[in-house]
Amino acid sequence: MGAASLLQRHSGLLLLLLLLAAGASGAAAQVVDVGVILDRTTWVGNISWTSIELALDEFYADPRHARYRTRLKLHLRDTGPDAIDAAAAGLDLLKNVGVQAIVGPQTSSQAKFIAELGKKSTVPVISFSADCPSQFGQNPYFIRTAWNDSSQAEAIASLVEKHNWREVVPVFEDDDSNTRFIPDLVDALRQVDTRVSYRCKIHPSDTEDDMRRAISNLKLNWTTVFVVRMSHALALKFFNLAKDEGMMGQGYVWITAYGLTDIFDVVGSPALDVMQGVLGVKPHVQDTVEVQNFRQRWRNKYRSENRGTSLSEPTVSGLYAYDTIWAIALAAEKAGYVNADFQPSVRNNGSTDFDRIDTSEGAEKLRDALLKVNFSGMSGKFQIKDMQLVSVNYTIINIVDQKRRLVGFWTPRSGISGSLNTKVDLDTIIWPGYNKAAPRGWLFPVNKTLQIAVPVKAGFDEFVRFENGKAMGFCIDVFEAVVQSLPYDVPRNYVQFRDETGHSKGTYDDLVYSVYLEEYDAVAGDITILANRSLYVDFTLPYTESGVRMLVPVLDRRKKTAWTFLKPLTTDLWLGTGAFFFFTGFVVWCIEHRTNQDFRGPPASQIGSVLYFSFSTLVFAHREKIVNNLSRIVVVVWLFVVLIVQQSYTASLSSILTVEQLQPTVTNLEEIIRNGSYVGYLNDSFLPMLLKRLKIDESKVIPFDSPEEYNEALSSGRVAVIVDEIPYLKVFLKKYCRDYTMVGPTYKFDGFGYAFTRGSPLTSDISRGILKFASNGTMDELQKDLYGPTSCPDKDDSQTSSSLTLNSFKGLFIITGASSMLALILHIVITVYTHRHDFNSDSSHSSWRTWLAILLKIFHESDSPSNTPVKDEPAMANVGGTVESPASPPDSDTDTGSPPNHIITNLDSYTDTGSPPDVGTPGREVAVQDAKPLSFAYMHSGSGHSGVASLSRSGSSIRRRQISME
Repeated sequence: MGAASLLQRHSGLLLLLLLLAAGASGAAAQVVDVGVILDRTTWVGNISWTSIELALDEFYADPRHARYRTRLKLHLRDTGPDAIDAAAAGLDLLKNVGVQAIVGPQTSSQAKFIAELGKKSTVPVISFSADCPSQFGQNPYFIRTAWNDSSQAEAIASLVEKHNWREVVPVFEDDDSNTRFIPDLVDALRQVDTRVSYRCKIHPSDTEDDMRRAISNLKLNWTTVFVVRMSHALALKFFNLAKDEGMMGQGYVWITAYGLTDIFDVVGSPALDVMQGVLGVKPHVQDTVEVQNFRQRWRNKYRSENRGTSLSEPTVSGLYAYDTIWAIALAAEKAGYVNADFQPSVRNNGSTDFDRIDTSEGAEKLRDALLKVNFSGMSGKFQIKDMQLVSVNYTIINIVDQKRRLVGFWTPRSGISGSLNTKVDLDTIIWPGYNKAAPRGWLFPVNKTLQIAVPVKAGFDEFVRFENGKAMGFCIDVFEAVVQSLPYDVPRNYVQFRDETGHSKGTYDDLVYSVYLEEYDAVAGDITILANRSLYVDFTLPYTESGVRMLVPVLDRRKKTAWTFLKPLTTDLWLGTGAFFFFTGFVVWCIEHRTNQDFRGPPASQIGSVLYFSFSTLVFAHREKIVNNLSRIVVVVWLFVVLIVQQSYTASLSSILTVEQLQPTVTNLEEIIRNGSYVGYLNDSFLPMLLKRLKIDESKVIPFDSPEEYNEALSSGRVAVIVDEIPYLKVFLKKYCRDYTMVGPTYKFDGFGYAFTRGSPLTSDISRGILKFASNGTMDELQKDLYGPTSCPDKDDSQTSSSLTLNSFKGLFIITGASSMLALILHIVITVYTHRHDFNSDSSHSSWRTWLAILLKIFHESDSPSNTPVKDEPAMANVGGTVESPASPPDSDTDTGSPPNHIITNLDSYTDTGSPPDVGTPGREVAVQDAKPLSFAYMHSGSGHSGVASLSRSGSSIRRRQISME
């Protein structure tokens, strides 16, 4: 309590001591003189000076700066707008005041002069409002404490790219502030594939009539996207006139660059009323509590000094001015003691005041310290780089109903976005005319009718022609169909490209160049898209098939001769088929030889049987019976192969004998060059260039005009080939399909397209229409009218009847060969296994020769089963065989349906093969052993019949005795 009462008793003394200390500190503070050059007749000058005064007061009132040893002292010079007056004020500040820095050359023209003074005196010149830094070159003493004015060009280009506008017209005031911004804007737009084909300059001294003429010129262009940059007073006048001309309505886009965006703060309602739907780009300032408090302090100070003003808050320029004073004060303290230490310059003996400017080492120290200053100011982060403030983000605003709506941001990292930190879409933009749908960026010019040139052709009028003053043909039909499908009306007029005599005024290249000269707005015709032509006009997408081919006559090259029947199969297939015939017959013979009498006998007979059997299968006429299952499998597979080969042969032979085998007379240009033949092409086309590139002699090329001339030249042999684009050749073949064909490689070109003047917005819309028609079938219907309902096929080698090759049947031959070989191997294995005791009996003397001999013996031995068919032999050649009497009458008493005239007696089976019966076999008796055959006369005599009958009965009795004995 005592201490508290003591402090209260001596509070007056303490206050006195503090005041003395403050006075001593103030007396000891070093003064840094800073010149300020402004035009206070402008709103920028007034706003800036209020911000500068407020910044100076608040900087040294801040407790953090109470102990600073330096104090800024401002020297204001109100020079007006004249650059000479500003330069004189700068010279006065340098020579008479000895300032260490100059702040505020308000315009680029003023800063240009004062920056040179700063360079001579090494005094930094600091501007927070001059727009164009590039005109100062590499002046190390000119510093801009505002964002790079050209950086907003990227923000505007991103906004244009987002809405896919392909052309923009800059509208700007013709002064020094735009000498760099407009080129930067053009470069940024070019990066997003947007053209700037026209620039509208408005001079500050232009009258109202001059401005109306400029606005009328804008209406004559297609483009409706404008980027505006001019002073506030001039901009307000311009937008009022544009509104009177109907250019502030639906379909138009107006974007204001920073500088003009502040017009809404300065002018207020008059600007808001006339600029409905306008977009503005301005540097983004974070709306912090400090910024809000500063606005309130600034508003109170400004309104107290400027009675009746409507301005309610500082612009971004005012924030830059405020931060500039803080930065200079920080730099002065950091630089240390700075005084007026001007030294005589090396040109101090000059004849003018400019030559006698002194230099200051202290000012250079101040400049170096300023370039290193880094703090958070009212406008954001304050940091100098490349002699200007580092740019960061931009805000996009939209003027709607007396309000400024924030619709998005632009950042170097995310580009255009509805949020500052994340990539989202922009808020809804209300465009001029209160339209929420983004304009397409162009409108049909007022009272504009497209003048569309149509080529004049001597032939091929199916593509384009004039009848009764009306353009007709395939090219016109496609163009009309696409234009009528557009969501807007396109007034158009077709004009023939002809001279007074009615002939064509030139080649197709001349026609394209006339569009480049803007004699016509477009060309609708059979114009081929070429690289050299695209340098002068914009082409739509092609609407016809692309490429160049050769047209040649065709001949029937397949002559019918006595040996035509051999042509269905190639030589290798003939030989292969014959080899498998022999191989299959050999396999069947090997399998059937031991068990089938049809495959036994003398060697010559066996060879004949094999050959006959093999070739008889070709017509399925083989009579030999197959008794072995393995050989049956072989034969079944082989018959399947024979069936397919036979049917294929028949089909191919029929085609050769009945179908015309039309083939082209020429297949490639190399043959033409080698033979020195003549080549035809379409007159007034680009084909001479192609033929020259293909090394065709210029003396060997002949131009033609019509399909009839093509036919006459080819049929008469005047030319060997016609080289032309595929659409023309298809039209020709529609009339002459039988005798000609297209051959050779396709030389790639882009087909026919419609040509428009460079930058015409119709180009993309027509291209989209062509794509739509190509996908929905409309283009196919139009092409059917041009080429006919059916196209003429190419008569090349792929459509001729060629011979069948061995490779076509390789799979079948592999199957039959494998099955035959497998069957043969199985048969050998089974036979060896069945007679294995024969190999074992001679095992003591076994060798491969012995085994081979045994195997051959087994192979040649007969092993006929009871059901083996028997060869036909004379009836009585062996009494032990089957006796057959064709003349025996039927026995009515005993015959129950057996064939008449035949009496069959089955005797001992051993007699079939000629082998003697086993003598010692019990229960077996041979009835007749030495019977001789009956004579032919005897057999046909009466006794012969009875004899046969008695023999038959005798044979029956013998058989019965054998059975009883058994």
